[in-house]
Amino acid sequence: MIEWFLLNQFNIAKSLHIIAVIAWMAGIFYLPRLFVYHCQVVVGSAEDKRFQTMESKLLRVIMNPAMILTWIAGIWMVAWAWAAYGLAGWLHIKLLFVAIITGFHMLCARWRRQFAEGTNQRSERFFRLVNEVPTIAMIVIVVLVVFKPFT
Repeated sequence: MIEWFLLNQFNIAKSLHIIAVIAWMAGIFYLPRLFVYHCQVVVGSAEDKRFQTMESKLLRVIMNPAMILTWIAGIWMVAWAWAAYGLAGWLHIKLLFVAIITGFHMLCARWRRQFAEGTNQRSERFFRLVNEVPTIAMIVIVVLVVFKPFT
């Protein structure tokens, strides 16, 4: 079993990475959409509380663990294949865009807290527009990983 693990650890890390990225991106796309609809309800209402519960659980139960696993599995792959990836320009650009998505994740956490505190000042339009940030970053990351330019 240990021998199999050692022979396949890169593929294990890659599988975990892909699974985690899918879960993370699903949450990153869905949470701002919840904010769009949350903007439409009265603060303190039953609907407000329902959105707060949905947003909190999405962030804590799905997005945070998925982001952490994405980073751990990604670092594991890079460490395992440092000779191949260490100096690759595409990887450095990918990491920049992963950092952008991570920053967006942290902004979503802040916005969720503001909704929970009843202090959100942002509009539906704002959340519709900012939801494009992770989409653009994801497109750049996928293109970089598939084509590996700047090798």
